[in-house]
Amino acid sequence: MAKDILSNLTPATGSTRRRKRVGRGQGSGHGKTATRGHKGAGSRSGTTDRPWFEGGQMPLARRVPKRGFHSPFRTTYQVVNLVVLEKLAAAGRIQDGVVTPESLVKLGVVKKSGGPGKVLGTGELKAKLAVSVHAFSTSAAEKIAKAGGTATTITAARND
Repeated sequence: MAKDILSNLTPATGSTRRRKRVGRGQGSGHGKTATRGHKGAGSRSGTTDRPWFEGGQMPLARRVPKRGFHSPFRTTYQVVNLVVLEKLAAAGRIQDGVVTPESLVKLGVVKKSGGPGKVLGTGELKAKLAVSVHAFSTSAAEKIAKAGGTATTITAARND
């Protein structure tokens, strides 16, 4: 094998392709209609298909049956399990044993700072924590109290 010298480097075989040059005459194979086909909106200038456009066929969102009721006012919680809080407490990352939605965002446990949070009871909790979030599962509240901590529910500020 030839020594790899900067002037000898080439792309791997098959990794690069030639550009399709349309509208450059019959001999190019892409002349006349320039790969746009005959007639229709797609052959005209200034048209762009929307990403969800299916060529005039009935769109998927309208073909699929709609079932049940979907409330527009549903509250979607950002969930945190007790096992995560226990790991953070064991690592000494929870300051003064106080857990708030802001501290959860700062620790990277939840993504959005504005959304309501909920603590679920998966895992065991040994650390004594004062947890203040928007909602708790029954088992999570019991396990926090059993560990000697407090579970305080806070109300979400709604932007109606």
